[in-house]
Amino acid sequence: MKGKDDFSEFFAARAQRYRRLSYALTGDWPAADVLVEAMFVRLHGRWRKVRPATADEHARKLLLDVYLSRRHKAKPPDEAAPGMDQVLAGLPPKQRAMVVFHFLEDLPVPEVAALLGVPERAAEQQIASASAALRGSIQPSKD
Repeated sequence: MKGKDDFSEFFAARAQRYRRLSYALTGDWPAADVLVEAMFVRLHGRWRKVRPATADEHARKLLLDVYLSRRHKAKPPDEAAPGMDQVLAGLPPKQRAMVVFHFLEDLPVPEVAALLGVPERAAEQQIASASAALRGSIQPSKD
């Protein structure tokens, strides 16, 4: 993928997908828009070096890098936030990213581990732990 037209096509085809993925990471549409915009700006700067077969891999890695680098600046989640957003907000950033990329992007555990730069076993354990926490958070109480 070398030209401006190729990048424009990639952007048009993937912008909404990465916006939804960004929302799953942030739980906030304005923050998701900022995140995905920063990811596409970085991707555009590297576009000449990106091969078509790895464009999504590059985009996911850049999205994760931007998310994790900005995460420490983010405000705490709104306690009144409803539903799954609130449940996901309770996870540490890397664990939330693992869950989002594994379940929403349908990446296998080895790819999630590689994306986050952790051993595969650690990714398996974190995803399992997060899944258990999420199940516990969304099950109704037995009162």
